[in-house]
Amino acid sequence: MSKFKKFCKDNVGFFFCLPWLIGFLVFKLYPFITSLYYSFTDYNLFGGMTKFTVENYINVFRNPGELKALKVTFKYAFMTVPLKLVFALFIAYILNFKIKGVNLFRTVYYIPSILGGSIAIAVLWKALFKDDGLIHTLFGLFGATAPNFLSEPGWALFIICLLRVWQFGSAMVIFLAALKGVPNDLYEAASIDGAGKWKQFFSITVPLITPVIFYNLVTQLVQAFQEFNGPYIITQGGPRNATTLMSLLVYNNAFQTFDMGKASAQAWVLFIILMAFTAVAFWSQKHWVYYQDDRG
Repeated sequence: MSKFKKFCKDNVGFFFCLPWLIGFLVFKLYPFITSLYYSFTDYNLFGGMTKFTVENYINVFRNPGELKALKVTFKYAFMTVPLKLVFALFIAYILNFKIKGVNLFRTVYYIPSILGGSIAIAVLWKALFKDDGLIHTLFGLFGATAPNFLSEPGWALFIICLLRVWQFGSAMVIFLAALKGVPNDLYEAASIDGAGKWKQFFSITVPLITPVIFYNLVTQLVQAFQEFNGPYIITQGGPRNATTLMSLLVYNNAFQTFDMGKASAQAWVLFIILMAFTAVAFWSQKHWVYYQDDRG
């Protein structure tokens, strides 16, 4: 008994970490490895498994429906990430000035990021843009006819992207913290040399906050490729699969047709693509990210 007590005393830190380790092994590592195994099978949740195959991976790039979902995912990510970063940086730059009521404005701009991921906001977004929704009513008041936002493929994807761009508050707060860290004496020296606000912004502000731009770029890219709530709640992937992202396609295969093998392969393709983009971003940072420790 004394040896057991001594063991517990010497490893008390391990016991504090044990709940997290159990959760990681059961809910993270095991599903991660299992999904890789299932991706090479025709495993059906209720039909079992009959063969091992790489057909699931081939179909991702050969099947028209899966290939279209992949293209829509790329389009969604490349539309939302740049727009969100630009809006976040622009608003953070404005809120960095000493203006009256700035704390209120910071709070107002941050609120969408708190609420944006909820199901209720997605339902509200759908109510705003549906054919008899508030946006169409406002158009009618001015004698104009609004497009069918959720019924036309081009508009539907734009509305889904707009929901994600609207949630720029978290990136804005991070940009704002970075802007606070830019030394004022650099701006004063630039002003003495005759540099205007735009010149100061692109020659001083942007280079000094490139580490934060890089961080926001990677995190927002990951979130964009994993987007699910908006397309699922607002359009259910329609019209004509115009908003069916890979994450929604994985869900449909896994929990509607119960084809876990195909869903696992699609999830792994998405994971590999995301890892490739992240690797490229980390490789490229040496060419455009400025770290103050590199000055010497």
